[in-house]
Amino acid sequence: TLIYIYIFIDVFFFCFFFLQLRFLSLSSLSFNNMSSSIITRLLIASCTICILLPHNVWGRMAFEKLTDYDFAGTTYYSVKNLSLYECQGWCREEADCQAAAFSFVVNPLSPTQETQCQLQNDSSAHNPSAAPQRSANMYYMVKLQLRSENVCHRPWSFERVPNKVIRGSDNALIYTSTKEACLSACLNEKRFVCRSVEYDYNSMKCVLSDSDRRSGGQFVQLVEAQGTDYFENLCLKPQQACKATRNFANARVGVSEEKVAQFVGLHYYTDKELQVTSESACRLACEIESEFLCRSFLYLGQPQGSQYNCRLYHLDHKTLPDGPSTYLNHERPLIDHGEPIGQYFENVCDKSSSSGTGLNTSAMDKLDTLPISFDATEDPTLNITRNDVNCDKTGTCYDVSVHCKDTRIAVQVRTNKPFNGRIYALGRSETCNIDVINSDSFRLDLTMAGQDCNTQSVTGVYSNTVVLQHHSVVMTKADKIYKVKCTYDMSSKNITFGMMPIRDPEMIHINSSPEAPPPRIRILDTRQREVETVRIGDRLNFRIEIPEDTPYGIFARSCVAMAKDARTSFKIIDDDGCPTDPTIFPGFTADGNALQSTYEAFRFTESYGVIFQCNVKYCLGPCEPAVCEWNMESFESLGRRRRRRSVEGNDTKEADEDMNISQEILVLDFGDEKREFFKADPSTDFAKDKTVTIIEPCPTKTSVLALAVTCALMILLYISTLFIYYMKKWLQPHKIAA
Repeated sequence: TLIYIYIFIDVFFFCFFFLQLRFLSLSSLSFNNMSSSIITRLLIASCTICILLPHNVWGRMAFEKLTDYDFAGTTYYSVKNLSLYECQGWCREEADCQAAAFSFVVNPLSPTQETQCQLQNDSSAHNPSAAPQRSANMYYMVKLQLRSENVCHRPWSFERVPNKVIRGSDNALIYTSTKEACLSACLNEKRFVCRSVEYDYNSMKCVLSDSDRRSGGQFVQLVEAQGTDYFENLCLKPQQACKATRNFANARVGVSEEKVAQFVGLHYYTDKELQVTSESACRLACEIESEFLCRSFLYLGQPQGSQYNCRLYHLDHKTLPDGPSTYLNHERPLIDHGEPIGQYFENVCDKSSSSGTGLNTSAMDKLDTLPISFDATEDPTLNITRNDVNCDKTGTCYDVSVHCKDTRIAVQVRTNKPFNGRIYALGRSETCNIDVINSDSFRLDLTMAGQDCNTQSVTGVYSNTVVLQHHSVVMTKADKIYKVKCTYDMSSKNITFGMMPIRDPEMIHINSSPEAPPPRIRILDTRQREVETVRIGDRLNFRIEIPEDTPYGIFARSCVAMAKDARTSFKIIDDDGCPTDPTIFPGFTADGNALQSTYEAFRFTESYGVIFQCNVKYCLGPCEPAVCEWNMESFESLGRRRRRRSVEGNDTKEADEDMNISQEILVLDFGDEKREFFKADPSTDFAKDKTVTIIEPCPTKTSVLALAVTCALMILLYISTLFIYYMKKWLQPHKIAA
C-alpha cells in the first residue's frame, strides 16, 4: 500500500508540472533547458528515495526446495543444459517466476548430466491441499517472501518434506496464518538454534525445534502427518548443522559402501567439484563450505592430471524420500565407463540432545527436565560422589532424568565423560535401543503403546526398565539398570533414585509426572466463528482452551491487553485472578476444560492491534475459583488454583507449572469499512495472507518518514520551478513601444 501511494503522488506531481508548462505556453529555450534539468533532478530524487525505502516493505526473497517431488504448474519458459544454480538464479531474477522445476537425465556414458529447467508463473505448491507427485532426479524450488533479516544468500533457505513431522522434539509452539510467517519465526528465533519447522495448514500451528532428521536418537524419526509439512533450516552455519559434534562416516543403509558410492556418483547432482590431494582435504572442504550446507562428499582417489577428484553434495540418504531403500532398489549400470567409484561419506551427528558437547542443553530441555534428588536406601551417610549409586568403577557418573510425554517416556542421560555402549529397554534390546558412540549426552524414548518397548501400565501409572550397557553384546556388573515410572500426579515433582539390592547390576528407581498440554487463546464472535478483525463494541467470546481428554484443569491470572507497539497496556485480570474492571472485561467462567469471558471489543487510542497475554497455570481436576469484589459485590472468577493438602500435614502445595500465552486481534473504529477475516479452510483461500501474529501489517516509522520526505521534496521542486519562472519573467526587460 505504501508503494502504491508513493507512485500515485509521484505521477500526480509529474503530470501537474507538465500541465502548468502547457498552460503558461512556455517556449523559451533557456527555460526548457531549466525545466529539463529540474525534471531530471526530480526523477533522480524519486528513484533514489524509492530505492532507499525499507526493504522490509516487501520482505526478503527466499526459496524452499523439494527433492524428488514435483508440483503441477504453468510453465512459461523452458531451457536445457543449465546448472541447478543457474536455473534457480533465473527464477530469482524473473519477477513472474513463482517456482522452478529442475530435472536431469542419468546417462553413464555422458561426461555431463543432461538437465532441463522449467520456470513457472503459477504453481500449486502454494496450495496446502495440493498433493505433490513423486519424480526421480527432480529438484522443485518455490519462491517465498520471508520477513526476516536472517535470510541467507544461499540458493534455498529451507528443505520441504510434505506430510511429515518429527514427534516429541518441539521447542516452541506458536500460531501463524501463513507458512511464510512460520519459516520467518524460525529464522528469527534467538533462544535456541532452530533446525526444523513443522507447519499444520489446518490448525495454523507452527512448531519450532532444535532437532532435525539427523539428530541422534530414535525420537527424531519422521512420521506421516497429513496436512502438515516438515521444513529443515538450510541457513545454518556449518558448525550449527549438528546439536553435538559433526562427523563424517560411511552411509549405513544396509548395502555395501561400493554400491552406495556408485549410486551417488551417478544419481546425485554435483553441487561443487574440486581437486584435492587427499580424502581428508575433501572432507575439510565439505566441513567449511559456506555457499550451501554440505551434507556429503565423494572422494575419487588420487588426482590424475587436471581432473576433479572431490565432489560435494547438499544431499544425503536422509534427504531422499525413500531413505535407505533408495539404494536397495538400485541396479548397477550395464556399461562400465571405467572411472573410479570412489569413497562416499555422509554428515553424521553424534547421538546427543545437547546443542554442543558437554552438559549444556537447549532451552526446552531446561523447561522439561524435572528436579532430581538422590536417596540412598542402604547407607544413610552415602554422599553424592564418584562412590554413589550413579557412578561405576570406571569413574563414569550418570545424570539421568525423565520427561513424561503424552505418548512416550523420554529418558535423558548425561555423563561426566564420553560413553560408549548401548541404552535399551530391558527385554526389548532389538526393538527399543540406541547405540551410543563417544557421547556425553543421549536420549532413549520408550513408547507407551505397542510391544516395541514393552512399557507396562496399571491405572494410569506407566513403568519400564532401562539398561545402560557398556559392551555392545554382553551385560556386566558395571552396567546400570533404572526403573522408570511416570504417573499423572501434579503434586509429585521429584525423581527419586533408590538402590534395590536384589540383583547385579543394581536397579535404580525413577519416578516422574507428565507435562500438561499447551493452552491456546481463541476469540469468537456471537456465531462462534474465530475472528481476527472486529469493530469496537462487537460482542466477543474470549476463550482459553486445552484438550478435553486430559486430567488437568486450568486457571488464568495476570492477563494484560497491550497495544500493538507495546507502549500502552491495561491489566484486565490481576495477579489473584480477578478482573480489574468487569465492565470492560468480566471474569472467567468454566466451560468444560476451557475458560471463557464475554466482553465487548475495545482498542487503544494509538493502535488498532490489541494483544492479549495471560499467565495460565494447571490444576489436577477442576480449579477452585477466586472470590472477587466489585462495587461492594462478591463474585467468583476462575483465576485461582485449587490448593492441594499434603498427606502429612495441613500446609498446602502448589504446582510450579505455568505458561504465558498471547493472541492478537485487530479492532476497527465505527467509521471504518467492515472487513471480516474468519478462519476458513486454507485449501479454498490459500493465496490470502492473513498473518497477524508474526507479520507487522502497519508501515514502519522509517517508511512513513521516507514517504513524507518524498512528498516534501516534490512540492519544493514544483514551487521552485514556478518561482524561477516568474522571477525570470519579472527580471526580463520590457520592450518600449515606439
